[in-house]
Amino acid sequence: MVKKNTYFVDIDGTILKYRKFETYENTKAEPIHSTVEYLKSAKEEGHMIILTTARPDWLYVHTVNELKTNDVPFDRLIMGIERGPRYLINDMDPNNPGERAIAINVQRDGGI
Repeated sequence: MVKKNTYFVDIDGTILKYRKFETYENTKAEPIHSTVEYLKSAKEEGHMIILTTARPDWLYVHTVNELKTNDVPFDRLIMGIERGPRYLINDMDPNNPGERAIAINVQRDGGI
């Protein structure tokens, strides 16, 4: 059995071009095509995609509509996280040494 990956991906500046919170409802989301295509490929391979965002919970329906309109695949959406640095902490398999938590930082609006 091949183990699948889990991708935790921020939305604004990574999947959709960055906008300020107060402009979300009156401006159109602009997808970052290289990231959207990367996520589509990962999803087709059976990997899990969890989207994260500092957007407040009251923008949940709006956010889901933007993601669907721009054909962004995802399995789960976590809203309202803090805007500071994000840390992923994971255990290491003693029978299969190596990193099991990987961080990728991309330039805002630059895509993957």
